[in-house]
This record gives sequence, C-alpha cells and structure tokens, in this order.
Amino acid sequence: MSSERPTNRRILVTGVGANPGFGLTRSLQRLGHRVIATDAHPLAPGLLLPGTQPRVIPRADEPDYPEAVAELCRELAVDAVVAGIENDIPPLVTMAPGLEASGVRLWLPDAASVRTCIDKAEFHDVLTEHGIDTPRTYRPDEIDQVPDGTELVVKPRRGHGAQGVHFCERREQARVLCELVPDALVQARVRGREFTADCLVDRTGRASVILRRRDLVKAGLSAVSTTFHDSTVCSLVERTLSAVRATGLSCVQGFITDRGTVTITELNVRAAGGFPLTEAAGADLVGQMVHGLFGEPVDHDRLTYRAGMYLTNYVETLAVGDAATLTDPEGGLR
Repeated sequence: MSSERPTNRRILVTGVGANPGFGLTRSLQRLGHRVIATDAHPLAPGLLLPGTQPRVIPRADEPDYPEAVAELCRELAVDAVVAGIENDIPPLVTMAPGLEASGVRLWLPDAASVRTCIDKAEFHDVLTEHGIDTPRTYRPDEIDQVPDGTELVVKPRRGHGAQGVHFCERREQARVLCELVPDALVQARVRGREFTADCLVDRTGRASVILRRRDLVKAGLSAVSTTFHDSTVCSLVERTLSAVRATGLSCVQGFITDRGTVTITELNVRAAGGFPLTEAAGADLVGQMVHGLFGEPVDHDRLTYRAGMYLTNYVETLAVGDAATLTDPEGGLR
C-alpha cells in the first residue's frame, strides 16, 4: 500500500484546551494539515499554538453550539471535524448528517454506541452482557448491596477526565459522596497496573491496539507511561471495542489486577491524552485516523509499535500576556 497521504486539509479540532485536543492539533499540523483550533475558553492552550486558526465556540451543552460549529465550517471551508473532548461528541453525532451533506467529514460511532461509552452504568451493563470483566457497579439506591470490606470509587455517571472522582472504604462514606457528586455511580475499586490502549477501528471493523502502562497518574492523566505488548490485554480490548460497536479513534482503559486478571474500566470515543507516546513508538495513529476519516483504507501495518518506549509529561507555561490583546469585544480571539 502506498505511504502517500493527502495533506493540507482543513480540519477543525474541538476541545483544544484539554490534552487530547491539544495533542491532535500538534500531530495534524506535523502531518501538514491546517487546523482550526476551537474551544469554549478564549485562553485554552491549544488556541495559542502557532499556525492554527483559533476560534472560540460555545460550550457543547449550550443551544447555539450546533449553529456556531456549522457556521464555522461554512465560513472556513472545513473539510473535517475531529472531537477532542467527550462533551462535543453527542451534539456532533446529531449534527453529522447535516455536516456530511455539506461536505464536512466526521468519523464517530452511532448515537447508541456513544451513549454506551459515555454512560458508565450502561457501559458496565454492556460489558457484563458480553462476559468482559469490569468493576462491580452500583447505583446510589443499591449501596446496601455492596459487600462488607469493599473499597469503593464514587464518580459522576457521565463524567470524564477524573473530575469528581472520590475513593472511600465504607458504604456510609459512599452514601454521603453520592449526595455531593452529581448523578453519582459507585464502583468497586480495582488495584493493579493501570493501562491505556490507543485504538483505531477501521470501517470494516478491524482494530489496531497500542498498549501503554500508566506508570504514574496525576489528576487522571498519565504523567509517566511505557508501551508494552500483552496478547491477553489486547484480546480483551478488541472484545470491548466490538461489544460497544466502536469505530474510528478511541482509547480503552483498564487494569492488570494484582491477581493477574484483566479488568476494563472505560472506553472514550476520542484520542487519549498520552497518545503521543503511541506515535513515538512507531504507530501512525493520527495519520491513519485521517485516512479513515476521509474514507480511505487504514494501513494497519503502519500501526505496529515498539514496546519499552516511555513518555514523561510535565506542566509548562505556554504563554503569558495581556488577555485584552487576544480577545475581541465579543470574547473571541482576534
């Protein structure tokens, strides 16, 4: 298969204030594409990356979000939209037929699949139906069913990025936390070696899976990670992708437990924050995603990778300055 790829496409990336959208912007730029970087916050880091066309858009839960994105696609002749954050995915799925009719490409699962991945209770039910090990999960009114001595995690049922996640050791503590965490869910805490799988499922259903250990996690993000090979983990990740009918780019998280078993905890229908390690290990993740996005074959031979490659992250200052010089009177970037 030819290694040539079209470049200089105009790709709108959402949520560039978070690591996945920020990383996607950089990777797409390196591949020669023109990125329209968007976020709801005018000082989101990705909006300050050189060479982008930065635009401030409404939050995904605001009523004018769909029209704002559609208008931006028309104004800038956007070729494709890639979501960098979960919140943008449900409205984009709804908008997809209209955007695609106007020539804008998207590559997302169907609405039911997206709902399964975003709703942790539904995700648990689907994986359990398919015999895939996942943490025992309880609704707030089921806390009395939690066995004595079970370590627990209380989290938002539809949360992301480790926001609102709390650990506790007793049912009574979980009951109080459920009153504080919006739309809470309670899960048994899993101990072991945490991993992320960067995944690309082509339009025929074939998946490529790149495994990374999350050696050090801070605020839900991998501060230190290392690539590894494990056929058992890879097989379970592929079963998970099939169970939720994933397509396109996604990431799966889980644990190799202290007992040696593998447990899947979540699947995000977007790139993971640490995916640059996957690319450094040799997998052409974003490049092949772009192929699939535009209806071209995905070359899975270019999604192989080396084990033992590491990545270490740290927080750095990207820019400082007078905010008034960056925004116009309506709050958008100049």
